[in-house]
Amino acid sequence: MNIIPSVNLKDFISNDPVRKQKFVDAIGKAYEDIGFVALKGHFLDDKLVDDLYAEVKNFFSLPTETKQKYEIPGIGGQRGYVSFGKESAKGKKEGDLKEFWHFGQYVEDNPELKAEYPENVTVTELPNFNTVGKEAYKMLEKTAKYVLRALALHLDLEETYFDNYIHNGNSILRPIHYPPITEEPKDAVRAAAHGDINLITLLMGAQGRGLQVQNHKGEWIDAIAEPDELMINVGDMLSRHTNNKLKSTIHRVINPPKELWGTSRYSIPFFMHPISEMKLDVLESCIDDETPKAFDDITAGEFLNERLIELGLIKK
Repeated sequence: MNIIPSVNLKDFISNDPVRKQKFVDAIGKAYEDIGFVALKGHFLDDKLVDDLYAEVKNFFSLPTETKQKYEIPGIGGQRGYVSFGKESAKGKKEGDLKEFWHFGQYVEDNPELKAEYPENVTVTELPNFNTVGKEAYKMLEKTAKYVLRALALHLDLEETYFDNYIHNGNSILRPIHYPPITEEPKDAVRAAAHGDINLITLLMGAQGRGLQVQNHKGEWIDAIAEPDELMINVGDMLSRHTNNKLKSTIHRVINPPKELWGTSRYSIPFFMHPISEMKLDVLESCIDDETPKAFDDITAGEFLNERLIELGLIKK
């Protein structure tokens, strides 16, 4: 497959069973074939998108010493600011050419989980930054819930199979700034080839060239969304849970051509995580003689911790 399929969430949430099934079939096939879709019909409106980008650009324009006030030690970068070059892809020592921010879950009905998660970090210099971030988080989380409902049906599970696992899940909204490139990078790229850790990722900001996806032949293909689309891909947790029936695809963000080195790039992924107790054991329906069970049993929390160590965000 050499193009990213496009689907419209309005088909799934319509009251038309034919349109709904068409969406389930299309997204299921896309995730089995290449692990990515472009999604129209999500719950972000244009004003919220514009407001979020404005606030994100305002934050990353702050002086370095101001941003570093919001880099919280001891939490593996799970909330607040992570400075330039600190994260690297699994197995790669060079840091990615990016800085980013993390908004996390807003727990309102579970004191134990509220105590488990780090607090969100408030940027005092920008009065609207946290308000807009929270609204975008909620709308992306709502979009992700319906995508997972469609995938549950594709996997012959109850439609609401994932609902209780993602309610108050350890999801992250990550505004990323790829600053202008000022000198020839030795081995670093804006984001080295990697798979995502989580269930699914919803990406804002894939409108320009930069994001590339590796198809089953090992070829890199451009993943460019229309202005009204989110790019949504399968993460390693969901791939593991489905015994690789749904594919977690390797992807990267390449450096721009030299004439565009002076420009910033912004992208905003939402990483949909379940609660840490969710068992990622391979679904029985995804095991047969041709595809025996490929993974050991593990919880989402254990898997996340393993991967954060591999990424260099948590020290052993």
